[in-house]
This record gives sequence, C-alpha cells and structure tokens, in this order.
Amino acid sequence: MIGVIIGCEIAFWVLILAGLACRYLIKWKRTGSALLLSTPVVDIVLLAVTVVHLRQGAEATFAHGLAAVYIGVSIAFGHAMIRWADARFAHRFAGGGAPAPKARYGSEHARQERLGWFKHLLAWAIGCLCLAGMIYLVDDSGSTEQLVRVIRLWSFVLGIDFLISFSYTLSPKKEKRKSRPPI
Repeated sequence: MIGVIIGCEIAFWVLILAGLACRYLIKWKRTGSALLLSTPVVDIVLLAVTVVHLRQGAEATFAHGLAAVYIGVSIAFGHAMIRWADARFAHRFAGGGAPAPKARYGSEHARQERLGWFKHLLAWAIGCLCLAGMIYLVDDSGSTEQLVRVIRLWSFVLGIDFLISFSYTLSPKKEKRKSRPPI
C-alpha cells in the first residue's frame, strides 16, 4: 500500500511538471492545462485502489489511513501547490515576474498561518470522510482500529497546528533587530 501511495505522489508531480513543461517550454497551453487539470485523477485512482484492497478482505492498516491523509492533503493543498509551481516555472522559463515572497513577519504572516490552518482543517475533514467511509465499508471494528488511530493522531496534529498557527495572531512574529557592530 505504501508503494501505491508513493506512486501516486510521483504521478501527481509528474503530471504537474509535464503540464508546466507543455505550457511554458513547448507552448502547448491546452495540453499543459489538461495535464494540470488531470491531477485529481491520481486521487481517484488511490481511493479506488484502497477501497478495492479493503473490499477484498485486507485488514485496514496505517498505510490505508495514510492514503486517506494523502487524498485530503492533495485536494485541500493541491491547487496552491500547482499555483506555487506554476509561478516559479513561469518565472524561470517564460520570463514571468518573480514570485512574491511569503510574508515572514507581522499581521500578514499571521493571516497566512491562519489560512494554512484552515486548509489543514479542510484536508483533515476530507481525509476523515475517506477514513469513515473505509471504516463503514469494512464494518469490523477489530480490523479498522488502525484507521481510527489515524483519525486520532491527525486530530491531535491538527490541534497542535491550530495552537501554533493562531499564536501568530495573538503575538505576531517580529523581525529581529540587527545588532550594531561594536565601535
């Protein structure tokens, strides 16, 4: 199962790189867009393989739970990852403007951290829905315990991420002052 997840991650990035190469290097804009828009197919394949594996009687493992995490993260963060790669590819190969750096301090940094947490929350919700579906399909609490553990662990991580992300709202990160050299 881990091999399937790794294969899907590789396929995701191959589709992105192929789409960007077609768009900017070969100037096949429609082909590039089609490749970029096909990245959700990777998620569908992973979900289908996972469900079929479980329906064939495989005991649910942490890897099955990891597949659900991958799907949630891919859906919630996928568009932003493609946009990030697109901006850098356009700058490097098509004369596009330099991508704006992320804010590292102040209220804008705090806003970015909050938005990142909300994307994490969306990823968690999608992943937990997938996990709940797997638990329902298997319908055996003994063999789905690993999936429940994934939900618990991810919920804990989401809580920690909330504390960190929203701490910047209460106490925005400040730029370090440069000390003056001794006279």
